Amino acid sequence: MIRSLLALVICLLALPPAAAAVELTLEGAFMQGGLVFGRSLPGAKASLDGQPLRMTADGRFVFGFGRDFPAKATLEVTWSDGGVETRELAIEPRAYDIQRIDGIAKDYVSPPEEVLARIRADSEAAARARTADRPETDFDSGFVWPAQGPISGVYGSQRILNGAPRQPHYGVDIAGPVGTPVAAPADGIITLAHPDMYFSGATLIIDHGHGLSSTFLHLEKIEVTEGQRVRQGEVVALMGKSGRVTGAHLDWRMNWRDQRIDPALLVPPMPKTE
Repeated sequence: MIRSLLALVICLLALPPAAAAVELTLEGAFMQGGLVFGRSLPGAKASLDGQPLRMTADGRFVFGFGRDFPAKATLEVTWSDGGVETRELAIEPRAYDIQRIDGIAKDYVSPPEEVLARIRADSEAAARARTADRPETDFDSGFVWPAQGPISGVYGSQRILNGAPRQPHYGVDIAGPVGTPVAAPADGIITLAHPDMYFSGATLIIDHGHGLSSTFLHLEKIEVTEGQRVRQGEVVALMGKSGRVTGAHLDWRMNWRDQRIDPALLVPPMPKTE
């Protein structure tokens, strides 16, 4: 009996800790524009390329990769006992739609000098709204399309006008008539409700927690106010064609901190519309 117990103890000591198999799990899109959800153990700390990540009490975190993110990233997790685990992440590159258009009027390519101050103020307001890093995990609701319709623009595409590269398109465009309801894609807090920005027109930003946010551009009307909590599926605005656009649509963009991520990677394929 004693020999049997001793043999059992030796076998148990030889096995790795039960938690070791689940100490660190990562789920998401390991590609440019992708978002990853991580889970570790309570009390752990994590960083991506040396940048500390916000952790929940139960060890969850999130991080993302921008349009031109390099091919590798380093995730480092420090456990509560002081041990460190390092993972080298391979980030898949993507091919983007690049269009070259020449013969465009100069006033269209470059805004007039008198509006540059307004453009800078718009950019600063949007940047401030995206600096929120709340501990709440509103993204736990998951994500749905904020509106349904034909996809008229995709993440990462770029135009070169008269030989000059323009800002890449960081969102996904959903075409539809003016007045189409726009719903919150996930739970969150409204951090910006601007009635008229130069480029983006009526602009709305929803913070989903941990530095993750959604931005809606070119709206006709905003139905919520800054500081308001919204739930997934709640109507927050109406689709429009405000700002610098050629037709009515919703431009849905997402950020994780300063990384522009692709919203289309977080939702199922767009349902077919008749």
